Amino acid sequence: MIINDLRPRGYCHGVKRALKIVKKAALDDTLEKPIYILGLIVHNKKIKEALESYSVISLEGKTRLEMAKKVNKGTVILTAHGTSLSVKKVLEEKNIHIIDATCFDVYKVHKHVLENLENHEVLYIGKPLHPEVEGVLGLSDEITLISSLDDAKNFRKKTDKPIYITNQTTLSLYDIKPIIDNLKERFKITYDNDICLATTKRQDAVINQPKADLLFVVGDKLSSNTNKLKEVSLKNGIPCKLIEGVEDINPLWLSDVKSVNVTSGASTPDIVTSEVISYLKQFEYNKKETWDHVSNLTFNDILKI
Repeated sequence: MIINDLRPRGYCHGVKRALKIVKKAALDDTLEKPIYILGLIVHNKKIKEALESYSVISLEGKTRLEMAKKVNKGTVILTAHGTSLSVKKVLEEKNIHIIDATCFDVYKVHKHVLENLENHEVLYIGKPLHPEVEGVLGLSDEITLISSLDDAKNFRKKTDKPIYITNQTTLSLYDIKPIIDNLKERFKITYDNDICLATTKRQDAVINQPKADLLFVVGDKLSSNTNKLKEVSLKNGIPCKLIEGVEDINPLWLSDVKSVNVTSGASTPDIVTSEVISYLKQFEYNKKETWDHVSNLTFNDILKI
């Protein structure tokens, strides 16, 4: 079986930075404990479980504001997805020590929005309930969320101000282009395409991948950018399986497969993807002894950057 390791894949710079910040905090005896993360530092269950072994607690709740209200002492790390000003204010009023791990690309979106709020009607293209979207919408009540083409078609201007549009960093061009095209037909708009470069490059690698019988996308099912890789693959007619690790592989999927491509989301540890590739390289459908697909990775392995 031919195995193609698509590049680029795996951690983006924002995820690497966030994980370095969390690991440094976990090992810092001078920080007030416990150490909390306001949600998942990145959308990957394996990383969450590994951080728990360092006594880092990932808070849960419907919103970041709900999570922040649970904390009365210790240190809170803000995730790579960005956090609204109202959430930060709640923590500051409790004198909670805050460490900000927001991705620089997300900071750029916040900057674009804040710069345009006064003189524009601001539209934001994003996925409802995603933490990055929550952070942006928390900047102002005047921001309109556009989450689908239907939302765009139903949009009506509230003011005489010109329209400014930006977007969630982990979306795909497939999500955004029809929306922008629709709004352009009806309004004069200014648009900043804020899809992050890492997301674009990983999607391009999937679109331009070598011909194969199957693509494995390695990553968490909650990860927006990982799911987008799967969507892009399927929209281009390439059969695809989203797996969280080698343990999710069903050997029966490989019965008639001669070639496999492998990629991973921006929040997937490289060692998890490498374990998948190693498994596929040794796999032979007619040799049942090669079918065993149990992960041997430790928490320390998962947290290597």
